[in-house]
Amino acid sequence: MSQPDPPAAEAAEAAAPPEKLVVAISSRALFDFEEENRVFETADDTAYMQLQLDRLDVPASPGVALQLVRKLLAFNTSDTERDRVEVVLLSRNDPVSGLRVFRSARHHATAIERGVFTRGRPAYHYLHALGAKLFLSANTEDVRAALAAGFPAAQVYPQSVRAGEAHPHEVRIAFDGDAVLFSDEAERVYQREGLPGFTRHETRKAALPLPPGPFKPLLEALHRLQHAASSGATAMRLRTALVTARSSPAHERAVRTLMAWNITIDEAMFLGGLDKGPFLREFQPDFFFDDQTGHVESAARHVPAGRVHSGVHDQGPGGKQR
Repeated sequence: MSQPDPPAAEAAEAAAPPEKLVVAISSRALFDFEEENRVFETADDTAYMQLQLDRLDVPASPGVALQLVRKLLAFNTSDTERDRVEVVLLSRNDPVSGLRVFRSARHHATAIERGVFTRGRPAYHYLHALGAKLFLSANTEDVRAALAAGFPAAQVYPQSVRAGEAHPHEVRIAFDGDAVLFSDEAERVYQREGLPGFTRHETRKAALPLPPGPFKPLLEALHRLQHAASSGATAMRLRTALVTARSSPAHERAVRTLMAWNITIDEAMFLGGLDKGPFLREFQPDFFFDDQTGHVESAARHVPAGRVHSGVHDQGPGGKQR
């Protein structure tokens, strides 16, 4: 008798050791393939494949998430029996185009050994088998499907400013709170009752932890990685930031939620509606995750950014997914 498929979290646990951070990433998130992508969108995949083959010996330029990937891979050291981080290509590219992707990775000294190429078909199905803790893609459909399956995922904005070089030995990652680290419970109250109702709701429930959002599993994995780094086993360090529109007194519930999860965030910015972009410019993250288009577009003018298609802001009238 056949057995039912395990839930996403159980499948991920079985595929990869819990202490390993597996990042699945698409070709366009890793490299600048925007010119090639325009050929794909205006012609067909045959023309796209030929262009990639013609450029096989031309390394692709860095994409929006390359620096994040290279820094994460630097947590792997030769004195450990098992890598702490693995990066896997998960792409709608065809296998021929995949040749150029792997060559470009070698050119940029990025140790990627595994890859899945689906030639235009949805790629997110393979996240279960890979045991991925994060999926980065420029394809909205795949990102939404990955989130629905229980995997932290974000749509990268290829036009984002590339990460700076000020912190070569420190991975910096910034997160929005509601609908990203936390559920969208409080955001729904805000949409329904406005700021006064939101403030009353969060003040009343200050001691009650928020339900987890789609990126809690990634934050937990990063917390384990940060702990490994603090032991001195690697020169790389990890710094995280919470960048949220919450302000006092609603900040208390967010802080208490992280305390209940036994997770430490290095920096927290409670901005009360201020534009997040300038603050992110100062923090200089290698990547920023937010669920609202406006915040991601603002951030992308300063830092690498991606949208988490989750929560009330990703729903149309009647609560239907957009």
